[in-house]
Amino acid sequence: MTSMTSRLCSTLLLTLALACSLAHANSQGQWREQLPQASLIGSGDFSWFGFSVYNAKLWSPVARVDFTQPFALELTYRRSISRETLVDTSLDEIRRINGGPLDNEQQDEWTQQMRQAFVDVKDGTRITGVFLPNQGCRFYVDGKLQHVIDDPQFARAFFSIWLAPQTRSPKLRAALLGLNP
Repeated sequence: MTSMTSRLCSTLLLTLALACSLAHANSQGQWREQLPQASLIGSGDFSWFGFSVYNAKLWSPVARVDFTQPFALELTYRRSISRETLVDTSLDEIRRINGGPLDNEQQDEWTQQMRQAFVDVKDGTRITGVFLPNQGCRFYVDGKLQHVIDDPQFARAFFSIWLAPQTRSPKLRAALLGLNP
């Protein structure tokens, strides 16, 4: 191989490596702009009656995740689920964790907000929710901003579905929070 051919191959490999790196960064999507220092805290899979529903990843700039710092929860779905099912299931879980019903006005508002934030998902669809303390949250679908909800009470109630001790899946919560040995 000549010196020129060797340099050309090296340049091509470097360009390919840079392109792959940029593609990976872009696949994370715009939510990284909200949390540029975020690193993966934990991840796990959620299954229902033996069927894989989604893989979840929790990202944060701090190691101990709580509701005083921003974080991102990324769900990569493994099956098709309608937007309405996502909204209804989220409301059911919020009510269950809350220990009772929401008032009608609040439930109607949160339902409308989630209808704007969510989409019908299929295998591979990624929805990332970014929790912003005292502000609310943002939802990204496959890396693109879908909807902003300026309601701190909703944001805390929604993310409690995964992070509250009363979650339906304590093993997933522990995995997300990095509590598994």
